Amino acid sequence: MRHQNSVFHSLTKQLPWPQFERLVAKHGADRRVRRLDSKSQLLALLFGQLAGAESLREIEAGLLSHCSRLYHLGARPAARSTLADANAARPWALFAELYAVMVAQASRATRRKLAPELAQGTHILDATKVKLSRLSADWARFSKDHCAAKLHIVYDPGAALPLKAEVTSDRVNDVVPAKAWEIAPGATYVFDMAYYDFGWWAKLDALGCRFVTRLKRHTKLIELEQRELPQEQPQETKILSDRLGLLPRRLARSRKNPMAKPVREIVLLIATGKQLRVVTNDLEAPASEIADLYRQRWQIELFFKWVKQNLKIRHFLGTSENAVRIQLFVALIAFLLLRAAQAAQLNQPGAPSAIAQPRTFARLLRLNLMHRRPLGQLAKPQRPAPPDPRQLAWSFATDGTGQ
Repeated sequence: MRHQNSVFHSLTKQLPWPQFERLVAKHGADRRVRRLDSKSQLLALLFGQLAGAESLREIEAGLLSHCSRLYHLGARPAARSTLADANAARPWALFAELYAVMVAQASRATRRKLAPELAQGTHILDATKVKLSRLSADWARFSKDHCAAKLHIVYDPGAALPLKAEVTSDRVNDVVPAKAWEIAPGATYVFDMAYYDFGWWAKLDALGCRFVTRLKRHTKLIELEQRELPQEQPQETKILSDRLGLLPRRLARSRKNPMAKPVREIVLLIATGKQLRVVTNDLEAPASEIADLYRQRWQIELFFKWVKQNLKIRHFLGTSENAVRIQLFVALIAFLLLRAAQAAQLNQPGAPSAIAQPRTFARLLRLNLMHRRPLGQLAKPQRPAPPDPRQLAWSFATDGTGQ
């Protein structure tokens, strides 16, 4: 009988194992390790993410119950104490760099499908908070009764991919990781007022990037030109004004504003009745295009919502900074695996049982995680195995009395 991999095995075959082994050697992650190597730790944490495990004990029990199907994965069951020690001690950069490798591979595949003019893409920047217990107060304390970490993301709405990620304490301002990230020349950056830094805006402008964000109420614009409004208004928003101007020349403590070039302010009226002062360095594009770009910022909010609902980043398996970082990056790796698997089954020719909804696909995968069946047939009822003709068939005759 032909061997059929489990769903979990088929999913993890998409991991770049050669690159992962090089990263393990680079960080010395398996040096003097006798029980749980880096590969087994990664597979155990991925199992926890995909199976919806809430604790180390649940991961341990789940892997132990399926230990016969871990052989082909090259992994072994993980004891909860050993897994806890690995999460606390093994370098989190190993998993962060694996995530970066997978994003680069996915981004190249996506760029090949896009038109050349869309290759640079749109980058949306934002961060979300994840609450932590008071046991993480030594590194994640925000106030007396509040401990949290921040997951900072650069999101590509065209490819539906988180391109970059960083984990910090809740005290760190959102713009700090953004300044450390490498800027993609010519790209479009969309962000909210958490990235209110004129110096960083000037750096984006100098590298040929277009940015779209909002102005604060107290920021006055020195008007240079008032533009006519478009006759055709977007359905979701109404454009109230469109003008060119200069940002304040002096900042606090008499500092010179580095963003000295003219900018463009477009005032929008949204469905709730609130007015938004959208600002951009693009002086030529139609006002409706700028409004649509800022409205795309909602895509990253939907990404955060999906990850929190379908992966395990609300309850953490450890309290140290290292353990929290590892769990968040493994959750992002699980997201990339789910997205790649769903895209693969959608692209299969003649696949009537393909699942189009990402949430439905994630739920069915969770229910069938250790079952031996193809990834593209999760929604299809499984047929019983055909009888082996080499087996003997017995027929028992009865006489009507049950004898």
